[in-house]
Amino acid sequence: MRNFLRWLIRSLARLIARVDIRGYEHIPKVKSYVLATNHIGILDALMAFYALDRWDMYIPVAEKWEKNWFLNWLGKYFNFVFIDRFNPDIKAMRKLIHLMEEGNILAMAPEGTRSRVGSLIEAKPGVTYLATKLNCPILPVAITGTEDKVILGNLKHLRRSHITITAGPHFTLPPLPHKGRDEALHTATDEIMCRIAVQLPEKYRGYYANHPRLKELLEEKKHA
Repeated sequence: MRNFLRWLIRSLARLIARVDIRGYEHIPKVKSYVLATNHIGILDALMAFYALDRWDMYIPVAEKWEKNWFLNWLGKYFNFVFIDRFNPDIKAMRKLIHLMEEGNILAMAPEGTRSRVGSLIEAKPGVTYLATKLNCPILPVAITGTEDKVILGNLKHLRRSHITITAGPHFTLPPLPHKGRDEALHTATDEIMCRIAVQLPEKYRGYYANHPRLKELLEEKKHA
């Protein structure tokens, strides 16, 4: 079934869009890592399986979708982990940590939900907390062209969309200190988002467009 679903995803994606994937050289050599990406459309989760030939990738999904029979069924094949976005979900967090310790990939959107404006919105610290707890590499991935209104608009006019998936250099975060933990968590979350933002066109950078760390990263990229 999984091979059929992968074939179906890739066939449908190629039918409705031209998909450009960049940055395979940045994928960590280790088996387990966190893939952190922006989230602008419902196709984003499927794009991870389009780009990578691995089935050991787990995706946290808002618990409200667990009641949708189709997504619940699909989640069994695409490794959805339903999680409460608004309250501490200890059970789900423990499951994700256990999965990562077993050598799987965790694909997460730090923003926690789809951006309704198409550009980056302020991120939540959940991804950062897990990444620092697990001490594993983080692969920042920027997606463009998957906005729901763009995809649907092009379909109505029988046009193919243009989707890009761009991975930047992977990095790690230091463990959170005992003192100033909240501030360190906020700084680390900004680091992840700025690493995603630097791979995005300017119009997609949104909340982080004027962040000092992003400006540093853009300058480094310019002189690389």
